[in-house]
Amino acid sequence: MFTDWLKAQARARPQGIALVFGAQTWNYQELDDWVEGWCGRLAGLSLTAGERLGVCLPNHPVVVALVHAAARLGLILVPLNTRLTPPELAWQVTETGCTLVIGEWDGGEPPLLGCPVIPPDALAQRDPVPFQPAPFSLDTRQAIVFTSGTSGRPKGAMLTFANHFWSAAASAFRLGLWPEDRWLTCLPLYHVGGQAILFRSALYGTAVVLQAGFDLEAISHSLDREGITLVSLVPTMLVRLLERRTHWPDSLRLILLGGAAAEPALIQQANQLPRLTAPPTPLVAPTYGLSEAASQVATLLPAEAQIKPGSVGKPLLFTTVEIVDEQGYTLPSGKIGELVVRGPTVMAGYWQDAAATGQTIRAGALFTGDLGYLDGDGDLWLVQRRTDLIVTGGENVYPAEVEAVLKQHPGVAAACVVGLPHPQWGQQLAALIVPHPAQTVTPEELIAFARHHLAGYKIPRLIRLTDTLPQTSSGKIERWKVVSSFSFLVAE
Repeated sequence: MFTDWLKAQARARPQGIALVFGAQTWNYQELDDWVEGWCGRLAGLSLTAGERLGVCLPNHPVVVALVHAAARLGLILVPLNTRLTPPELAWQVTETGCTLVIGEWDGGEPPLLGCPVIPPDALAQRDPVPFQPAPFSLDTRQAIVFTSGTSGRPKGAMLTFANHFWSAAASAFRLGLWPEDRWLTCLPLYHVGGQAILFRSALYGTAVVLQAGFDLEAISHSLDREGITLVSLVPTMLVRLLERRTHWPDSLRLILLGGAAAEPALIQQANQLPRLTAPPTPLVAPTYGLSEAASQVATLLPAEAQIKPGSVGKPLLFTTVEIVDEQGYTLPSGKIGELVVRGPTVMAGYWQDAAATGQTIRAGALFTGDLGYLDGDGDLWLVQRRTDLIVTGGENVYPAEVEAVLKQHPGVAAACVVGLPHPQWGQQLAALIVPHPAQTVTPEELIAFARHHLAGYKIPRLIRLTDTLPQTSSGKIERWKVVSSFSFLVAE
């Protein structure tokens, strides 16, 4: 019988460093033993293979243990964004039918989520019971990762262990693999990018250096003192690091930069920063990926990024990217169309949403909705990340979800949410509102209303009232005109 990857690595190199968190370090044997205890505690709650386990926690070693414990027990992990409001969380928990949610909240009182909620400290105090690991198969579903949806509701992308396995293999071929690699992880573990690093490192037998989040001082200290060789960042994080740093450590060999479009000037600035004891070396590898393809799809190596600023490179090994027109026909090099991804990293589908799955996955190919083109060398250039998608501080926001909330306010007749360029966050949310004729509403009132229903990063920071929304002759809102209407405003 196959074993999960952590167990296999614990047998292969038990003394190898697996996880670092602050002053704490676990080798593979120690991490495996710790995960065994968490498995026994979960088994004591009568959780069985195939059930969904919700985890709503910030980055912490306990989350790493729970990710591996769920894999060992055959539980389907439902990572929950800690920034969501109670109604948003309750909907995701109910939608996936979670048997249990492990989480903690300020004040100690958990929200009503429709299933039992237990804090990790309370679970840690339970005595483990004997358990039988579930049979491990690459085809087993590992997680349901929620990604924003154009309908206004998030969709749960079902990822398998095969998705992670082939993603890890392809990433190693593209980025290289050193036995002493230490991957600094400050991306949220409830995002696919954070979880991908956990599984890749377990497969490689390398170390994860986990951060509680993006704390500028802590991350800079880790880069300088902990022998970091790789780090995954979004552009916002890199901007802030460059505001503080005067050099990169000699150990650092690659900065994987994704999550949002990165300006070539930002990449150039990062690459021009010298090493501690050596001249500048290209370090930044721009990457394109999405939850539905288990993170990485295409990546441009640092040296190539110097030659082709703005590209995200060639598709990874085992993955193909095709550009198609509205009828699904393949377009030649240089022609802009929709990105279609094929390969073993493509998700199994959306949880209990056959219609969305059928629209997105056709004959095994993932129709991303993203626009771009391939040049004559086969390198990918992005033009737009999904129709209407707003990426703010590395978080994805679909306007339809925010618009639906704003239109619940009795004073709103119509709403259009757009993203405005922002020097630090990439984009900032703005909303153009048509008030009800018989109602009086203010931007401040709408922002306060949104705070009760939406995570902070989804709240429009700029709201403007208008008589009508600009529309095409077919009745579609002309979002570019809405963006233009904010052009005279200065983003905060």
